[in-house]
Amino acid sequence: MLKSYVVIAFRNIRRNLSYAFLNVFGLTLGIAACLVIFLIVRNELGYDTYNTKANRTYRVTLHALDFNANVSLAIIPAIRTDFPELEATTQVFYRRDAVVKVGDNRYSEKSYAFADEQINKVFDYHWLTGDANTALQQPNSVVLTETIAKKYFGKQNAMGQVINLDNRLNLKVTGIIQDLPGNTSLPLEFMVSLASIQKNLEGAMHNFWAIPGASYAYIVIPPNYSIHQLEKKMPGFIKKNWGIDIAKAAVMPLQPLKEIHFDQRYINNIVTPTSRDTYWALVGVALLIIITACINFINLATAQAIRRSKEVGVRKVLGATRSQLIRQFMGETTVLVLISVILGVLLCATFLTQAGKWMSINIDTSQLLQPIVMSWIATITLLVILLAGLYPSFIQSAFQPVDSLKNKAGVSSRGLTLRKSLVIAQFAISQILIVGTLVVAHQMDFFENQDLGFNKEAVISVNLPDQVKREVFKQQLESYPGVKDLSFSSGAPSYNDSFTSFSSPELGFTKDNVTEVKFIDEKYTDMFQLKMLAGEKIIKKNEKDTTHHVVINETMLQALGMHDPQKAINKHVILNGNQNSTIIGVVQDFQSESKHKKRRACVLEYSADNLFAASIRIQPTSMSKTIAYIGKQWSKLFPDNLFQYEFIDEHIAAMYKQEQKVYTAFQLFSYIAILIGCLGLYGLIAFAASQRTKEVGIRKVLGASLYSIVNLFTREFIFLIGIAFLIAAPLGYYVMHNWLQNFAYHINIGPGIFIIAIGTSFLIAGITIAYQAIKAATINPTKSLRNE
Repeated sequence: MLKSYVVIAFRNIRRNLSYAFLNVFGLTLGIAACLVIFLIVRNELGYDTYNTKANRTYRVTLHALDFNANVSLAIIPAIRTDFPELEATTQVFYRRDAVVKVGDNRYSEKSYAFADEQINKVFDYHWLTGDANTALQQPNSVVLTETIAKKYFGKQNAMGQVINLDNRLNLKVTGIIQDLPGNTSLPLEFMVSLASIQKNLEGAMHNFWAIPGASYAYIVIPPNYSIHQLEKKMPGFIKKNWGIDIAKAAVMPLQPLKEIHFDQRYINNIVTPTSRDTYWALVGVALLIIITACINFINLATAQAIRRSKEVGVRKVLGATRSQLIRQFMGETTVLVLISVILGVLLCATFLTQAGKWMSINIDTSQLLQPIVMSWIATITLLVILLAGLYPSFIQSAFQPVDSLKNKAGVSSRGLTLRKSLVIAQFAISQILIVGTLVVAHQMDFFENQDLGFNKEAVISVNLPDQVKREVFKQQLESYPGVKDLSFSSGAPSYNDSFTSFSSPELGFTKDNVTEVKFIDEKYTDMFQLKMLAGEKIIKKNEKDTTHHVVINETMLQALGMHDPQKAINKHVILNGNQNSTIIGVVQDFQSESKHKKRRACVLEYSADNLFAASIRIQPTSMSKTIAYIGKQWSKLFPDNLFQYEFIDEHIAAMYKQEQKVYTAFQLFSYIAILIGCLGLYGLIAFAASQRTKEVGIRKVLGASLYSIVNLFTREFIFLIGIAFLIAAPLGYYVMHNWLQNFAYHINIGPGIFIIAIGTSFLIAGITIAYQAIKAATINPTKSLRNE
């Protein structure tokens, strides 16, 4: 019997290839999309879970003005003294943009860290060679990842070899570890022993507020140890080591390792955090896609059922029971679904690596063979068979033999209502996805192009390895016509890695707060077109001048309890606990970090010793030629260093890398859902056309025009689209409004987005309906009436 069902299923598929193609194509797209989303979400929600002690690992953070992932290098030594019961503690000083020299070859690397020997007790690194307990114990030691070791030394044994880091440190390779998984909050290509730079950090080893950029502290608590009890002890810990004033101004939250990738309160993370809701939204998209695909199947199968009514009648006359017919039709559904699953998995495997690149996620085809993934494929297969097959099977098996043989078989009004409801659901899904895609697109545009407070166009940023040659570099560039403007600083407006405390007893602001500090030259304000609200710009000062003049931003002005910029001039603030500085100007707020956070207090100050970054505005008409010239001059001045630059607008875009992933996903999967929805609409129109063949023929005989026949089919579906919009608009607004609340600055969802959504739905539906309606209207009436 089973063999008979399968044979009949294949015969019917072969007999109705167009129907089978539409079903298989829709299900294939749906299953492939769901599988890709599953792998993406699994990867993203699995951040740091490769660590066996992840549930007991915490990052020590700082909360003063806001939540800061960076802490002073003084924290971990004090924790080790005061809390010896902790299983492990480690300090990590994360760095970017290293120049590594191996023999005569030089390499540009993007991520490494200085770390102490206890890092291997906190994070689960798979050591290929070397002693995990001692590899980072001695100064000038380095541990390489497997890929980097092969990159530097090929097939040679890397152990004991020496590499040079930034022309400053000669490092001996003392270990090699397996490459880290892509979903780690601490990605790195190699680790250097913290002892290698210990002497350079002595000044920061005791000052609570001396917080280097990208300085992280981690602890592992013993099993059955109360993290809440430890958190209660932290205020006393701060008071004991740094005094009551700091204990009043700051707290040190202990952030679970597995929450780092999702906690958007924190600034200065290595990987920008993204809300879990974002990935659950992707799961929702996957669910909508598979529902849409199943709706397609139901609509197409129901339309096909009318054509198979005689077959059902004959089978019932010959003694077939309803349960046998249900099994037969479910068998056909199973065959179609299995074909779709196989093709869907193959399609997923074909484009998975490319999807990973689009989303900047490390996923590959090998993950398809993992047991959990294969179990998910089996589950989705069973669910699709049940969702897509049960209703059509019951409809087809319910035809009465007499009506079927007389061509009077039809579908009840209840069935028509259900199918219309399914089409409304499809359009609602499509419109929600269109609204979501448009909102994310507008927000991405807002991130990168609006309200930055400074001019970022055609500016590259270059770090100087040697400030002694700064003036020579400046003269060479200023004389070149392709260089429009040039400024030296500790970083362009969108770069921030220097923070300190500030207070102002003069203004009654006695407790320390946190401010960003930018050291700039006299050209910085004009080059970036910062708007002065009061006072003077920063000017170059004599090296013997020991006074400190600063320009503050609007946010600091408000933090000091003032609203009139003019009243702040010649007032004083104390920076870093002891630097008395005179306010000479107030500048309008500018965006120094992502719009996830509100703009913070910022101080601009001249300091010749801290102007290690060059910002160069290039004439747009000669960009490539000018960058080549800058690189040539760079190589002459700094022959031991690689010329590395970054466009500021690209740096700003990188702040929203996680959001760009979401935008890419919304685009890709929304298009797929809309395409599948078009197939479903095509199926319902085909069903309507097959039921109204005689009516169309009679209307044509009586003189009906093509327009009136197209309008006959169109009116009903315009009504359905309108109902779908009434459902989709509030749902889309609710979902996207909540998503926008993750950002301190965001767009407002205006009516234009909803107008585009419903307009797009009408356009898609119009094209689909017009095709089927015109096809029905152009059939010769004699054929329509004879076939009826």
